[in-house]
Amino acid sequence: MFEKVLIANRGEVALRIHRACREMGIRTVAVHSEADANAMHVRLADEAVCIGPAKSADSYLNKPAIITAAHITGADAIHPGFGFLSENADFAEMVEKHGIAFIGPTSAQMRLMGDKITARIAAIDAGLPVTPGSPALDSLEDALSWAEKIGYPVIIKAKDGGGGKGMKIAFNENELSEAYTMARAEAKAAFTSDVVYMEKYLQNPRHIEMQILADKYGNVVHLGERDCSIQRNNQKVIEECPSPALNDAERKKIGEIVRKAIEKIGYTSAGTLEFLYENGQFYFMEMNTRLQVEHPITEAITGIDLVREQIRIASGAALGYTQDDIIFNGHAIECRINAEDPETFAPCPGKIVEWHAPGGLGVRVDSEIYSGYTIPPYYDSMIAKLIIHGKTRNSALMRLRRALEECIIMGVKTTIPLHQEIISQAEYIDGQYNIHWLEKFMENNKK
Repeated sequence: MFEKVLIANRGEVALRIHRACREMGIRTVAVHSEADANAMHVRLADEAVCIGPAKSADSYLNKPAIITAAHITGADAIHPGFGFLSENADFAEMVEKHGIAFIGPTSAQMRLMGDKITARIAAIDAGLPVTPGSPALDSLEDALSWAEKIGYPVIIKAKDGGGGKGMKIAFNENELSEAYTMARAEAKAAFTSDVVYMEKYLQNPRHIEMQILADKYGNVVHLGERDCSIQRNNQKVIEECPSPALNDAERKKIGEIVRKAIEKIGYTSAGTLEFLYENGQFYFMEMNTRLQVEHPITEAITGIDLVREQIRIASGAALGYTQDDIIFNGHAIECRINAEDPETFAPCPGKIVEWHAPGGLGVRVDSEIYSGYTIPPYYDSMIAKLIIHGKTRNSALMRLRRALEECIIMGVKTTIPLHQEIISQAEYIDGQYNIHWLEKFMENNKK
């Protein structure tokens, strides 16, 4: 087992990784920007190294600085968390070449599944159901030709995309020209590559993802699905598991398809396969080769610590259990709480005057904030995750309603009122929603 892990991230995920390491008897190193000198994970880590100024490009995305920090402190492994360099194959390869363990898949696996075009090919070869789509598009003429074959509406996607960037929809030929141009420009700005491809656009799907764990000896398990359909601008807002849209037979079927596909691909570590689900059919979109923001709800219903398992797998340990050993217990829901105006979604950095976290049975809060903490304006606005577990979906919803009422964050605006409004709607209570539901609900509320 590793003796010292460097945490190449910030915020609540850095604290989450620190906690898992300490419970395993592993010492931790926090790297941080100048803006995060007073962050909670920096305070709690065994060692801390400042790796640059506030700007992410000069700190959390600074590969040489992070690897140098690992050498200086004698860390024998690096955990990238999520975001930043977590799916950067070049960084993973640099870590490997420096004789440091990367807590995640290999750089080769990351390249295969991180490139959405090669991932589609690998998914097809592995037997996963995929959305009708194209290879990389060479020109507008190529895009027009593929759109004719696939059938409108279509969606243009960035090869290296994520977080909704580089995605544009076209319902007809006239819209495709603008969608193609805008998607390429957005992809170039966000990911430095303007390579895009095309898929059939499903109009009313749900977003369902499957969590997997795979060790270095060919053992693979799936840990069930998460429903991430409550979204705004392709950004997840509330997630739950299991999905209210699936029955046990569907769940078992897609789970076994995913498990066998991962075996065939030869992937190791934790990973998530994302699907669109419409009219009883699953369509593979992409694979996230990292820990997901919403991983706690899977932990709640399985009792498996995903960060601990990532560390164990990277150290060479076997899973120690099979699919038959995985037992799903109850229902879990996660709300992402952002420091944003709940109506305009404008970021609201600033000093937290008072912070009171909700508690009680089945309530978990993952957050790095504290009373007196100043939220910096340089990074993502998510400041907390509220995770609720109950025996049934209804009991989880009732507990979530109570927990949101108890959650007090003073000094900055947050999205707590939005979460309270969402979970009070009949469609959400009944589980009758898709990926467009939240934006339509918000638009109707403006009228």
